[in-house]
Amino acid sequence: MGLVARNMAVLLGGAAVTVLVGTIGARAQETNEAEKQDRVTQLERVVITSGRAGAGDSTGEPEDVPASVGKVDKKTLEKLGRENLDDVLRSVPGTFTRENPQQPGIAVNIRGFEGSGRVNSMIDGVRQSFRFTGHEAGGFTYVDPNFLTEIDVERGAVSTAGGGGLAGSVNFRTIGVEDIVRDGQEYGLLGRASWGSNGVGFSEMLAGGVKRDAVGLAAAISKRDSNDFKNGDGETVPYTGQDLVSGLLKADFGFGEDHRLSLGSIFYQNDFTANSYEQQVKNRTATANYRYDPTGNDLIHLKVNGYYNDIQMEYLKSTSPFATSVGRKINDRGVGFDVSNTSLMDFGEIAVKSENGVEYFTDKVTSINGGVNPANAHSRTGAVFSENTFTYGMFELVGALRYDFYNLDGTADAGPRAGGAYTVDQSKGALNPKVTLAVKPLDWFQPYVTYSQSMRAPTVQETMVGGDHPGGTSASFLPNPDLKPESQKGWEVGVNVKRDGLFTADDSLRVKASYYNMKVEDFIAARFNPQFFMFEYVNVPGEARQSGIELAATYDLGLAFGGIAYTHTDTKLPSQQPGLGALSYLPDDIIALTLGGRFLEQKLEVGTRVNYVSNGVTNVGNANDPTFTPINVKTPSYTTVDLFTNYKVNENVDVAFKVTNLFDKQYTPALSTIGSGQGRTFHVSTQFQF
Repeated sequence: MGLVARNMAVLLGGAAVTVLVGTIGARAQETNEAEKQDRVTQLERVVITSGRAGAGDSTGEPEDVPASVGKVDKKTLEKLGRENLDDVLRSVPGTFTRENPQQPGIAVNIRGFEGSGRVNSMIDGVRQSFRFTGHEAGGFTYVDPNFLTEIDVERGAVSTAGGGGLAGSVNFRTIGVEDIVRDGQEYGLLGRASWGSNGVGFSEMLAGGVKRDAVGLAAAISKRDSNDFKNGDGETVPYTGQDLVSGLLKADFGFGEDHRLSLGSIFYQNDFTANSYEQQVKNRTATANYRYDPTGNDLIHLKVNGYYNDIQMEYLKSTSPFATSVGRKINDRGVGFDVSNTSLMDFGEIAVKSENGVEYFTDKVTSINGGVNPANAHSRTGAVFSENTFTYGMFELVGALRYDFYNLDGTADAGPRAGGAYTVDQSKGALNPKVTLAVKPLDWFQPYVTYSQSMRAPTVQETMVGGDHPGGTSASFLPNPDLKPESQKGWEVGVNVKRDGLFTADDSLRVKASYYNMKVEDFIAARFNPQFFMFEYVNVPGEARQSGIELAATYDLGLAFGGIAYTHTDTKLPSQQPGLGALSYLPDDIIALTLGGRFLEQKLEVGTRVNYVSNGVTNVGNANDPTFTPINVKTPSYTTVDLFTNYKVNENVDVAFKVTNLFDKQYTPALSTIGSGQGRTFHVSTQFQF
């Protein structure tokens, strides 16, 4: 069973959710290999997963996994910035964000796909399904960066728990007992404090924990105040500040050596101004996770996860004299669970890992003065899955089947021109396979090829949007209860390189590269309906295609390090109508180059990051055309330079200094909904742990 155990250490690393004691991760960090890895500045480090990306223990590297997986670890978060998660995620190959400097939520884009569940976004494994219709991303995730310990990304079809998206998943994992209380201690204190110029302001977080025998408890509170920033031309970008308060509670309970129960809750409240309104968003997340891992029984590794999420957005006050939506409330309450078991077996020289399970999620959307958003709608999604890994010598074969299903019901208003109000009740399902063949002819070299299918169910916003645009415009919106789900079929060819001692005894090289080609049928986009002279979401005829190249490479010599993250995208996605969603496409080329060195017995780390984004394409409406037919317009390329330094005062205290947009360049970030990029900004921060 040794071979299986080694494979499982990589493949099951991200499976747990929320609070974990982290015994496996802690032991791994105590080894010399992990200490060496901590020296490496990596653009993309991972732990994964068969399924729920990064929702659990942290073991392995991305180069151990024959799939497009990635991870932003806590060292990268500290170095490159908790102040702006958009910048951090945009440095992961194949991963981008829809950015609005007025909007504190995170909208993740994977391989050019974003919004409306095309990327399954999670906090501690909890699905974030809140969406609202407008000139904006098709969904945001609201999480306090001060609570994050890692961000895990899985690009492509996800076959096990955490699937259901079209192009992948992202999981924002928050701190738990194991992040606060060090091994060998009963008590722990973790604190973070930072200040930034150019409107960034102050941010503070304090967490405390206790761990006795098999019980662990943790609590944390965080506060952030920021103001409007200035762009590279020195002009103030209005409404770019926020007032954020968050709290966190975690608890672990061990019952003997085999059973563990983890409970968690997160409270998030943010006041900001966007879409011409002063707004308040509240996000409440609760998790309960049970593990049964009997000693000496390789057939049972049981995971049971349950969760609840409640998000509410309220428009408090208008910044425009023509606004009519003061008092708007949109609420999304979701409940979900997943149950899975992993069995490890040997059949002669063939090692087998079999993961089987089920997941289910349901959420209800309600609104008051919701405009074109649904007033009463219900969504249910779920899946039954089986993933089996066969390892024989240098060969590894992964075969998975996932049956996805969904149901939508509620009421929609088509307006008097299109038949008025009616009821929506829609159910569908599809069987989605995934097959990977990998070969490892050398210990440090592994090519692989993958074929996969995935399905994305239409959202309640797409099927039940309806009514007139507020503010007296002539735009009206038509629901479409006949929408079909989007379906994807795609290939991926990749290679992993993991080589230590390449030129010296202590250096390391890590390379993860892939090419993908995706074909999407029944792609959902907003279009003009000439019969009713209204806008609606429709399934676009024909095939939407997307292909690209992704590369993450790092080299670490100890005293010096360097890395590159590169994304090339060939986009052939349908255009979107103004008024129902954000409109830009992913730029053709995105590069993040990191170089640095270590001094003073490697306590001081100094480096620079160069970010290049090529030309892109966005759609704009033709004001002289009553149908607002989109016109493609090129967006300019840009390059920004950041500097960073980190000094480890002692084992308990770190101090960091950073300058973003060093040359104070004026630019508009790609996939930006509104406003300019932030001008030159200085950041200073500290983290302490006792």
